[in-house]
Amino acid sequence: MKKFKKFPNSKPQTPLLDSLNDLKKLSNFSNKELIKLADELREYLLYSTNQSGGHFGAGLGVIELTVALHHVFNAPQDKIIWDVGHQAYPHKILTGRKDKMMTIRHKDGLDPFPSKKESEYDAFGVGHSSTSISAALGMALAGSPLNKYISVIGDGAITAGMAYEALAHAGSVENNLLVILNDNNMSISNNTGGISNYLAKIWSSKWYIQAREGGKTVLRMIPSAKRFAKRTESHIKGMLSPGTLFEELGFQYIGPMDGHDLKGIVRTLKNIKDLSGPIFLHLVTQKGKGFIPAEFDPIKYHAISKKDLNLSSKNMGLKYQDVFGEWLTYKGEEGDKDLVAITPAMSEGSGMVNFANQFPDQFHDVAIAEQHSMTLAAGFACEGKKPVLAIYSTFLQRAYDQLIHDVALQNLNVLLGIDRAGFVGEDGATHAGIFDLTYLRCIPNMLIMTPSNEDECWKMLNTGYDFNGPAAVRYPRGNGPGENVSKGKELIEIGKGKVIKEVDSKIAILSFGAVLDLCSNVSDELDTTLVDMRFVKPLDEDLIKNICKNHDLIVTVEENVVAGGAGSGVNEFIHANSLEVDLLNIGIPDEFPAVGTHADQKDSAGLNSEEIIKKIRIKINR
Repeated sequence: MKKFKKFPNSKPQTPLLDSLNDLKKLSNFSNKELIKLADELREYLLYSTNQSGGHFGAGLGVIELTVALHHVFNAPQDKIIWDVGHQAYPHKILTGRKDKMMTIRHKDGLDPFPSKKESEYDAFGVGHSSTSISAALGMALAGSPLNKYISVIGDGAITAGMAYEALAHAGSVENNLLVILNDNNMSISNNTGGISNYLAKIWSSKWYIQAREGGKTVLRMIPSAKRFAKRTESHIKGMLSPGTLFEELGFQYIGPMDGHDLKGIVRTLKNIKDLSGPIFLHLVTQKGKGFIPAEFDPIKYHAISKKDLNLSSKNMGLKYQDVFGEWLTYKGEEGDKDLVAITPAMSEGSGMVNFANQFPDQFHDVAIAEQHSMTLAAGFACEGKKPVLAIYSTFLQRAYDQLIHDVALQNLNVLLGIDRAGFVGEDGATHAGIFDLTYLRCIPNMLIMTPSNEDECWKMLNTGYDFNGPAAVRYPRGNGPGENVSKGKELIEIGKGKVIKEVDSKIAILSFGAVLDLCSNVSDELDTTLVDMRFVKPLDEDLIKNICKNHDLIVTVEENVVAGGAGSGVNEFIHANSLEVDLLNIGIPDEFPAVGTHADQKDSAGLNSEEIIKKIRIKINR
């Protein structure tokens, strides 16, 4: 394997990679050519991702597996489903998208994750974790038995309950399915090296497979003997490998084996290709493999930013995630022993690292288990603790039932720090946090707050923490406008908005959350009244009544879908009280956002000054 100490400065020569204008040619490559192809693929991934930005640590770890899969199997007839998709960049390069890799995560460019509409080789659209086994099983049950169905799932994604639900189902129906565990963190087993590779070689060998399948045939008419043989096999394997769990679920387990041994992977895949029933192949890989800096620091090199020689010198405020993290640490340093911080595998992204290091006994990273994280918080609340759950808006969708049934229904004191609310830019539709106001607003007992700047965020966190019941503070990805954070214990009066500017005008703009600066620009251009509403639930009803008395048009603006959002709440109140005023709701239209920057996505949704002014003028001139 060729190793790299730094990113390539110039576009690398990739003759073997360039020869694959027809992917079917790959099946004829020799082992020597496959190894050379893997080196070219790794080097090109380093080069292209350094130019475009994006995820690449996981992709480096599956270079050999990607080459082997496309060498042995016949995609797109055979379906390869990549869980989450962080590791799918090498797959994109191999399947005809090499020359477009510089456009990944950019407007009108490649999607950051596998996407059915982008390529026939992307069998299933992904972005959230732990879906690949369910999807592959559904395809296996519905599709042709002549095709192969392969799920590639990481050791992080397989911790989620959905993955185990799918494994249990797959083991019970015995359709042909190959689940490949990409274990890059030793979270299941560190049994690597010669012995484990030797065991994998034996269990995938034609001799062992023939003996196993022959035994099934002979014992089919003697169920008790068949069950005894199955238990015996599982117990023997259990003494030598970590695969007993998967055997008990009904899979034939093979591994663990070196996920960077390209020859070994090819041999194993060929041996098990025509094996019937569910197969579980356990590969141990290294995240960032082949790029020495990433091998030493895989977290830092999980993803990189786009190479940019024209960095803006604009003075931006703190990132909202850092405001949350500093607030959390402040509460811990106050000596609040009831405080419990919870995250479903997003401690770095949510700004919780310092708190976790200072207060490890009050911190719980539950891995990719959003449903569990919510009900865990409910359990803590039942015992008098004050749980704070930091969760991305897009991932909160996965814990919706638990929020309603386990938290809100019991009116428990759980504070949600909802990060990445609104558009999230280059991660596209799968990670957009544009639905939360809609699905939270309809839940009884909920307190929902939308800070317009860093200082408001801090105060709302205080307010939500002290609130008796479930509360949510919803803030966007990235930097705030630069407001100084006063810190301390100051609260905001619940359900009270803030009039930013009141003028003698027909128009009043009600702003929800981080769109306040945008609304301020519009207000200055049109000379309107401007209100920072602060609260989505409860709304400041007295303020809305007073605004309606003195204005003809109420304009609501939010970075959430219009359907059922904060503006809809204002509409409902105005109609319920028979207030005579025109309404204009501005937010995200009824469509998923395309890949692009945050600004690209806002422009596409009409969330910019020019479009909002145009809509208001059209409304008042009717």
